[in-house]
Amino acid sequence: MNEKMLNIVKNNSGFIAALDQSGGSSKKTLSLYGISEDKYKNEEEMFDLIHNMRKRIIKNDNFTNEHIIGVILFLETINRKIDDLYTSDYLWKNKSIPSFLKIDRGLLELENGVQLMKDIPNLIEILDNALKRNIFGTKMRSVIKEANEIGIEKIVKQQFYYAKIICKKGLIPIIEPEVSIDAKDKEKCEKILKEKIDIELENLDDDMKVMFKFTIPSIDNFYSSYLNNPKVIRVVALSGGYSRNEACKKLSKNKGMIASFSRALLEGLNVNDSNDEFSHKLLAAIDEIYEASNN
Repeated sequence: MNEKMLNIVKNNSGFIAALDQSGGSSKKTLSLYGISEDKYKNEEEMFDLIHNMRKRIIKNDNFTNEHIIGVILFLETINRKIDDLYTSDYLWKNKSIPSFLKIDRGLLELENGVQLMKDIPNLIEILDNALKRNIFGTKMRSVIKEANEIGIEKIVKQQFYYAKIICKKGLIPIIEPEVSIDAKDKEKCEKILKEKIDIELENLDDDMKVMFKFTIPSIDNFYSSYLNNPKVIRVVALSGGYSRNEACKKLSKNKGMIASFSRALLEGLNVNDSNDEFSHKLLAAIDEIYEASNN
């Protein structure tokens, strides 16, 4: 584990930028960015365009470690370069920002009110490559849509199963059991989720460290007990489909929880923006999210 990166992620003020749009979400991201599907012919061209968008954000002068303490990247991104450096190396060497790698391969169909992650058969190979690319940690996402105790327990056990493997490789896993903001019984989902996490966290070896990425909870400060847990490095929040303004308002009510926003961070950015327009919009987004994360 890189101790300098650990110190930044654990102790610095700021938030984590989620630039890990995958093959499934890139089309929508590009559309919101002003690039329609008729502008690319295949997946390779699509990934070229999404990488250009990420590159424009990362290279911007307003994208600094003064406000951003980590960036989550898509698997395909870490093998691409910015100015002759692999993306994660560019972030660390030029910006002093650690990188996380999204490792999940998507979701299974809904069962017992939840969507488990698909198996990750080549996980060790992915983690070994991540270490070569100067990656600090990983991220993996599951989704909870109903307050089904059986389903939620399966999600938590699956997340911790992979987390232990990741920890043994010397990386820090971000565990992301997203509770859908549209769940009718969202508060109950979160209560069951916390109960199941508490059990797994208690059984986690003392030398293993994890992070959590949660939907902003219905009850303010609901996850505050994890903030001082020695096994938990940081607790971060996803925007979950809320607008940036709404997500920031909700986040600011949760002391110690910081943002790890994707759509909310990119909101309003457009491929046709001039450099000045783009910088102005990005700075406004960064400032708003930073303030909510450090309220």
